[in-house]
Amino acid sequence: MNLFFKITLLIFGSLFTLNALAQENNPVPLKTIPVKNKKGDSTIYKRDSVISNKKGVRQLDLTDALELLFNVVPEKKPDTVTTKPSLTIVPAIGYTLVTRLAFVLSGNMAFRTGPHSRISTITASTAITENKQFTFPVQSNIWSKDNNYNFVGDYRYYKYPQSTFGLGSSSDIKNEDPMDYSYYQFYQTVLRHITGNIYLGAGYILDDHWDVSDKGNLDGTVSDYSRYGKTSHDIASGFTLNALVDARDNAINPSRGGYVSVQYRDNLSFLGSSTPWSSLIIDVRKYFNFPEGSDNVLAFWNYDWLILNGRPSYLELPSTQWDISCVTGRGYIQGRFRGAQMVYGEAEYRFKITANGLLGGVFFLNGQSFSAAPGTRLQGIQPGYGPGLRLKLNTISKTNICVDYGLGREGSRGVFIAVGEVF
Repeated sequence: MNLFFKITLLIFGSLFTLNALAQENNPVPLKTIPVKNKKGDSTIYKRDSVISNKKGVRQLDLTDALELLFNVVPEKKPDTVTTKPSLTIVPAIGYTLVTRLAFVLSGNMAFRTGPHSRISTITASTAITENKQFTFPVQSNIWSKDNNYNFVGDYRYYKYPQSTFGLGSSSDIKNEDPMDYSYYQFYQTVLRHITGNIYLGAGYILDDHWDVSDKGNLDGTVSDYSRYGKTSHDIASGFTLNALVDARDNAINPSRGGYVSVQYRDNLSFLGSSTPWSSLIIDVRKYFNFPEGSDNVLAFWNYDWLILNGRPSYLELPSTQWDISCVTGRGYIQGRFRGAQMVYGEAEYRFKITANGLLGGVFFLNGQSFSAAPGTRLQGIQPGYGPGLRLKLNTISKTNICVDYGLGREGSRGVFIAVGEVF
């Protein structure tokens, strides 16, 4: 058992104690108390009232538990997201196989642009890792007041030493080729409501890799990167056409409903692309209460990333954990598999460990298949699986701190720590 897994068990063991003490200090739900503000509007406050589950048990997050444990008078907060932003800032220590130890400062802002609009979110984080990487991603999902428009943004800067292991899902982990590069990403999409939960839209997308270098395969063999074609600088710039059906009850931590996203991307030379190529991404998710009537969730995810024509640079090819949220393939290092076609599936069971929702757990199983260079067939399916623990960070947005232990083939395994569910 590695050191980080031991630390994780120690942290969550302490949290079990904290949960028990919090329940002892506050064993029964509090009453709902409406409070008049200066304008005469009635607001229900989170700690005066209670966010409860279906059985009426008060739900706690980390802040609640600490306040109850130390008998701190809580600050009054609304029990739902309002037009006034709800901000969470978390300094943390993270760990993944590709970064090893990471020092992270993460922030999440949730708000509504109008009283009846969907919840909008802006998430940003910055990290410095043990592998001398620096990352700064910012993601936004903003709804208009009437929910007619959804503005989705994803902007990133990475200084990112990272190994590649060749093309196809049958590639050998021994064929490690250490790479280094800088990366800038700008994705902006605007979706228009059509009817029901259906949205259509378009966007602009830019990927820029520069100062790309590699050391070659550590075992002395010729790398797939060399065979495919090396480039020290590559730009992919183009337009997207998007379709979305979003019937989830919560975009951060869904408990029911479904989600379908389709993105067609066309990179064009006159927009600055190094080479013209196009791709299609299909993202389908479904969530069920299981058993029915409980707070537990059975979730399914299918993610297909396909190069339709052209020849993207090596780093633009579909790859493990290079989806938009960098979360596919728990159990494997980021970039472990790469190729022109990616087909991915995952199932996860999410359950409460404590009735108040402070602590939870998951079990997950995934599988991924990649082709090699464009024009080749899909290769074998590589499975990943494992358990995970959840700590409720915020009961309003249902955001969790997630610690997963993933396992895969060829001895691949590791701890994955993040804020927010994988899908």
